[in-house]
Amino acid sequence: MRSLAAAQGFLTFCVLASGTACGTSQSSASGGTDGGAAADAAVADGSGAMAADSGGGADSASGNDAGVSAGGPSWTGIVDPTRAIDWSRAGVVGGIPTRTVVCATLNPGATAAQINAAIAACPSGQVVSLAAGSYSISDDGIVMKSGVTVRGTGADETLLTFSTTNYCSNLSAAICFSGTNDWSGGANTQPGGANAADWTDGYAQGATEITLSNVGSTGITVGQYIYLDQANDTSVSSNFFVCDATGASCSLEGGNGGRIINGVLRSQAQIVKVTAVSGSNYTITPGLYSPNWRASQSPGAWWPTQPLQNAGLEDLSVDATNSGGQMNVAIYNAMNNWVRGVRLVRTCTCQRDLLQFNMAAHCTVADSYFYGTQGQSVNYGLEAYGASDDLVVNNIFQHVVAPMVVQPSLGSVYAYNYAINDTYADSMGIHWMQDEFIQHNAGVEFQLYEGNVGPGFGGDVFHGNQLMNTLFRNYFLGTDPGRADDTTVVSLESYIRYMNIVGNVLGTPGTTTTYQVTAGPGADGTVFNLGGGNTEGSVTVGADPMVVSTMLRWGNYDTANAAVRFEAGEVPSAVTPYGNAVPTSETLPASFFLGAKPSWWPSTKAWPPIGPDVTGGNISGLGGHANTIPAQDCYLGPMAGPVDGSGDVLTFSASACYGTP
Repeated sequence: MRSLAAAQGFLTFCVLASGTACGTSQSSASGGTDGGAAADAAVADGSGAMAADSGGGADSASGNDAGVSAGGPSWTGIVDPTRAIDWSRAGVVGGIPTRTVVCATLNPGATAAQINAAIAACPSGQVVSLAAGSYSISDDGIVMKSGVTVRGTGADETLLTFSTTNYCSNLSAAICFSGTNDWSGGANTQPGGANAADWTDGYAQGATEITLSNVGSTGITVGQYIYLDQANDTSVSSNFFVCDATGASCSLEGGNGGRIINGVLRSQAQIVKVTAVSGSNYTITPGLYSPNWRASQSPGAWWPTQPLQNAGLEDLSVDATNSGGQMNVAIYNAMNNWVRGVRLVRTCTCQRDLLQFNMAAHCTVADSYFYGTQGQSVNYGLEAYGASDDLVVNNIFQHVVAPMVVQPSLGSVYAYNYAINDTYADSMGIHWMQDEFIQHNAGVEFQLYEGNVGPGFGGDVFHGNQLMNTLFRNYFLGTDPGRADDTTVVSLESYIRYMNIVGNVLGTPGTTTTYQVTAGPGADGTVFNLGGGNTEGSVTVGADPMVVSTMLRWGNYDTANAAVRFEAGEVPSAVTPYGNAVPTSETLPASFFLGAKPSWWPSTKAWPPIGPDVTGGNISGLGGHANTIPAQDCYLGPMAGPVDGSGDVLTFSASACYGTP
């Protein structure tokens, strides 16, 4: 966590991309496949085409109401194109499919073995249905299969309680979405391995054609997803750099979660799909997001032999408190999968996640409720590791140590999520406010955080720096019930550069009274704490004035000024490279990733809900610029959640809150 860990020394987090703790033997994760997760050979390719339904139908899809207008992305004219991407592509390509054909129905008392057998036998495009009732699962976790949906009758009716987990490619999860266990430290994914290639040309930002050589024996074909990476920088640079080295004072603890080649970590990794092959030239989608790909960093590619694709988990509750594993749901080497309408419960003082993306692209988590991690650190709600183009939208996080933790990831969207009572070390009498979002590693780039409501936003230097991420139309309070310390709305430590902060509402009246400091961890009552360094043990990361000088701030309302700020002096128009011209208009689009009001948005709810152009908002003291969002309304309304976020896990029904998708 951003401040408490540095002050108290609690954070000892380290994990490899396989999910294994650093320093732990990797033998169990280095070879083979996981328990049938990749047994399905007839897999849709994730192109967005609807998979054939062997019951005679076909998947139909509910999209994200996304799209780019003829004039370009909606942020055009506000954010420089080197600093933003087309976020309309995030989530399941083509939207989450609506599957109606049920291949099997199981009843309470069914074991994991029986559920897994039904999943394995289910044709692609169909549904394994779990009837209402309680399932006490003690023999294994549930293993998902490509093309198959597992669906309950509602998170308030189909209740799964686990006392064990599945191996799940060494991630130890109650519900396992896993492709083949081709991990970043395996011999097959190292240069010269069967699942690796050298990337020799095509590095420009936005490029959609790259050149690969020495392609491994498993080969690369059209429709395949591959992982592009390069070596981290090993020293601080004057502009855009990706560094985790403690010796160079880039990070406090060193990075993790990527290939390590010649002793250098590769935190920056983008997952792309191959759409054409001509000799050694490969056409990819999307194009390259980052501006720093270059031959000097020995770029490369690697890939899983068989990813898991087009699987879904819907409308049930997963309690893994007593499972003894690392997480409720793991999504690993997986593309175009989804979790929707699910309640995830984990109230043990145990590591690690309620849900983890790990080398996952175009996955969606929506309309769900996360409750109850306990402890000091490495107790997360949703964690992203090696993720690209994922969508986390309209979820509730209650009493979670760190609701959303973003590790090395590119191009994902976190939108319209609500977080309250982000507990941290309560039993120790420590009351530091924890952020709704924490960027926690090197290689976090081009994320969009839009329309969220929660305590705050943070970027730290425990494992490296982050670059070119965007906050748009969020309401961050700078407070959380029972958390009296470190009450900063936006806290960005050194080398968190080129941030775009546009159209947000920031602060709590009477509490957030200081606009900006550069104090390092621990400031109270502050809108922005920017560029301060941090120290842990013998490692010190110094202050970085470029956090402020490279930042775009435009059209934000804050309670320290009690006004909307359209200030040319807060636009990095003189910065080269990757600067931003002063916008010529104060008009903002409703969304940076949606082409229109989403179909699931209540007709009586203001759209957009938050921003400088919003009037008559239903949250008092903010000049009328902020309304509650649907996830917040669900928590306070049908769920009858306590206003301070306290208490036990609540009953949750996505259909009661949001209707039928």
